[in-house]
Amino acid sequence: MRRGRKRTTEDWILDSGITTLLIIISFVTLYPFYYILIMTFNAGTDTSFGGVYLWPRSFSLDNYIYFFDDARWMNAFGVTVLRTLIGTALGVGFTSMVAYGLAKKDLLLRNAYFIFVIIAMNFSGGLIAFYVVLRSLGLINSFGVYVIPSMLNIFFLLIAISFFREIPEEMAESARIDGASELRIFARIMVPVSLPLMATMSLFLGAGQWNSWLDSAYFVQSEELRTLTYRMMQVINQSMMPTGSADATASMARLSVTPLSLQATAMVVSIVPILCVYPFLQRYFVSGMMIGSVKG
Repeated sequence: MRRGRKRTTEDWILDSGITTLLIIISFVTLYPFYYILIMTFNAGTDTSFGGVYLWPRSFSLDNYIYFFDDARWMNAFGVTVLRTLIGTALGVGFTSMVAYGLAKKDLLLRNAYFIFVIIAMNFSGGLIAFYVVLRSLGLINSFGVYVIPSMLNIFFLLIAISFFREIPEEMAESARIDGASELRIFARIMVPVSLPLMATMSLFLGAGQWNSWLDSAYFVQSEELRTLTYRMMQVINQSMMPTGSADATASMARLSVTPLSLQATAMVVSIVPILCVYPFLQRYFVSGMMIGSVKG
């Protein structure tokens, strides 16, 4: 049996240096998240005095109590969850179906469609033209403005096209012989085969929907349709809770809540769903991206 090489002093020094460097990098990377977390469990008025670094100095759940009792924050949270679920489902489904059609070599006007896709990927009409289009479609100040414009993702469209091209045509041909329609072939054959790709698309499109706030700022005026990230941006930009009422200010003072501690609480609440979903999609993540890059 071959024995391992004896570790020298240089090996110990090198390993110690690498370990120390990794510990420093891990601390610098993770501490900001930990600091935000302990800020939410500390009284906001106490945090404003500084000196809170490793654990809550004045433990309190007031930040979370105020957040979940405020109808505006909870409504924004519900709108964000709804747009993420619906927007991701529509984006993955529609992009996949378009990619499946464009992957067909005998598709009529296929080259023209590809030219249109390339132009759309590299050129944009700008914000004003986009606003005019949305207004002509009746999407301004409606929930549809969150999910309909994002139904087709050009980046994942190209990846999905290259993926569907590599699926043997014999699989679909045998189903056609049995009388299956193209929609049935897509749902029963293509979707199960492309689960890694679709899981990767779901992760990216879902995170994009969850973190988006520009559409809420530019295309929505109704307070009932505001998203969670938009509320957070209001707190950041105004340095105050955007309720504008004396009752809300008094409630914040009574519960020892500050705009900064409320902002940190909203950040934690917005991160938790992503952390809960990611472990279930992580096993598809690497394989899905590699499929698109290798077969493309």
